[in-house]
Amino acid sequence: MTDTKTTPGKVAKSEAEWRKELTPMQYAVLREKATERPFSGEYEHDKTPGTYLCAGCGQTLFESDAKFDSGCGWPSFTAPAGDGQIDEERDVSHGMIRTEVLCSQCSGHLGHVFPDGPGPTGLRYCINSAALKLKPR
Repeated sequence: MTDTKTTPGKVAKSEAEWRKELTPMQYAVLREKATERPFSGEYEHDKTPGTYLCAGCGQTLFESDAKFDSGCGWPSFTAPAGDGQIDEERDVSHGMIRTEVLCSQCSGHLGHVFPDGPGPTGLRYCINSAALKLKPR
């Protein structure tokens, strides 16, 4: 018996495969919906131009042009790189009501989106560094 999920168009891996391929922090964030400590992630202050990919499956998620310093302790972006890369779900954990963002390809937990960002979208995608891999330009 396997715990692999089979949804058309999605990355299908067993939890054992995810554990083997990801670092312990990446696994905790992407598969168990953990959050890295604020101001501890490798991309929090990174200003390297490039594309941020999902650390789980490699799908393009965000462009560095949309990154801004929100002061929240995690990399923040005003918008995803394109339509369809991000799925959203209601999150009522920890006594809060938030909008969780997930990679649409592998369903990995990325972080949350808040309506307090700068223009033009007014959104702040607050993303764990452990969920990302930067592909420099």
